[in-house]
Amino acid sequence: MRGEEKDQRTPARPARLALGALSGLLAGFTSLAVAELVAATGRPQSSPVIAVGGAAIDATPAPVKDWAIRHFGTDDKLVLQLGIVAVLGVLALAMGASAVRFRRLGAIGVLLFGAIGATAAVGRPDSAGLTDALPSVVGAVAGALLLHVLVDRLTTVKRSRRSLAPESAAEEREAVSSAREGWDRRGFVLAAASAAVASAGTGAVGRSLAGSRGRNVVASRKQVVLPRPGSSARPVPRSAELRIGGISDFVTANKDFYRVDTALVVPRVDATGWRLRVHGEGVRRPATYSFDDLLRRELIERDITLTCVSNEVGGPYVGNARWTGVRLADLLAECGVRPPSRGGPADQLVARSVDGMTIGSPVEDLMDGRDAMLALGMNGEPLPFEHGFPVRMVVPGLYGYVSACKWIQEIELTTFDSYDPYWVKRGWARRAPIKTQSRIDTPRPFARPKAGTVMVAGVAWAQHRGIDRVEVRLDDGPWQEARLAAEDTRDTWRQWSFPWQATSGTRTLTVRATDRTGRVQTDRRTRTSPDGASGWHSVVVTAE
Repeated sequence: MRGEEKDQRTPARPARLALGALSGLLAGFTSLAVAELVAATGRPQSSPVIAVGGAAIDATPAPVKDWAIRHFGTDDKLVLQLGIVAVLGVLALAMGASAVRFRRLGAIGVLLFGAIGATAAVGRPDSAGLTDALPSVVGAVAGALLLHVLVDRLTTVKRSRRSLAPESAAEEREAVSSAREGWDRRGFVLAAASAAVASAGTGAVGRSLAGSRGRNVVASRKQVVLPRPGSSARPVPRSAELRIGGISDFVTANKDFYRVDTALVVPRVDATGWRLRVHGEGVRRPATYSFDDLLRRELIERDITLTCVSNEVGGPYVGNARWTGVRLADLLAECGVRPPSRGGPADQLVARSVDGMTIGSPVEDLMDGRDAMLALGMNGEPLPFEHGFPVRMVVPGLYGYVSACKWIQEIELTTFDSYDPYWVKRGWARRAPIKTQSRIDTPRPFARPKAGTVMVAGVAWAQHRGIDRVEVRLDDGPWQEARLAAEDTRDTWRQWSFPWQATSGTRTLTVRATDRTGRVQTDRRTRTSPDGASGWHSVVVTAE
């Protein structure tokens, strides 16, 4: 044994496969850590996890997206990222195990996944070009090299001169054991531990760099002082908010406002460098605006309720806020834009976000006198990053997917016939006015209130038309009119209440609303796609 320079024998197959799988996992971890570091020095959006996740979102059918939103809510993006990492982890284990027998196969697998990440990054709508491929490529090369080194330690043992002449019985026993096992145990453990520590450090440095850039952007938001609006919102009537436990607040706090979008990572845009370009068909005077340009214009302040088209009947994706911004119709008119009713050639405004999202809105609706705006503020402060800082669109009466472009950076005037925005390409309707809807907030489904007077209450909305009446029904009985809270504006939701004289037993409570045009909320139940859910909301409760 002492005279051997190399022992070709290898450990038992199960142990080899397990250690190979561990090698693959470490290689995958290293690959991601290096990629994140490279992305942090350039564009964080070019990270392979973000790029592949974005591509996965784009390729996901609408029903699956709805299912994810319905079950995971605003955590759907976190679930997707964890799912991507989990899948990569399983594949890394498999590649590591296969590399024990077919050494090149594991490295090729790592490089292949790097190529997938690079392709996804370069193919994103907001891609900066081939440089976005670098994080995935560099990360894959680092992972492939590490896997090669670790697998090499598993299949070959090189005996040192010291081991040929051990100085103690313990060293002699270790040398004999290593030779019998047929692998460089010490070298493997050292390489694996070093890789784990280095990868963790690399990931930490990458996060630190990304955090440093983020802190600069946060500072730019803190420096924003919103001027007093030239046209302020009128005070909300006292009687617009009912004092009933369990009902939604009339004004939704920024932290509680729903967020539904496709951005895996919230864009952090520095207001000092932000620009908005306006161009396209019928734009006689194309223009580019800075954030300060918008701040210097006359601002309007309005209470507007927003609704997501992914909101199921009775769902949570609706909220009311006080928005501050620039009237969009004035800015478009300044650029020489005319609505189709006045001879304008463009009937669609396409808004583009910094992350490549495209949203198409009817030009006629934007210029018909409603308070469509480029919003800069929300509930008295600059827009939160999650809700579009520095600038977003807000249009009363239209679902968000055809109006509420966050992180906007470009406005192009075109036609519906010549261009399909992001969601239209995926089967959603081109035009989508918000449907008349109502919701029971209290009592909650399957509640067990005490018999007697039970206050049934909730909200109803029909933005830009207004709510005229809300009715409640017990089981299949007659409709009974609920008491409406005072109306703030026709662009906001209205609270309502109904005192139910409950007797013991299980009952079904159903609500419906009628808008100011006289249209009664339909009982026809439809899904969210292609232009918003419809139907009556009901809850089952048991009085005791």
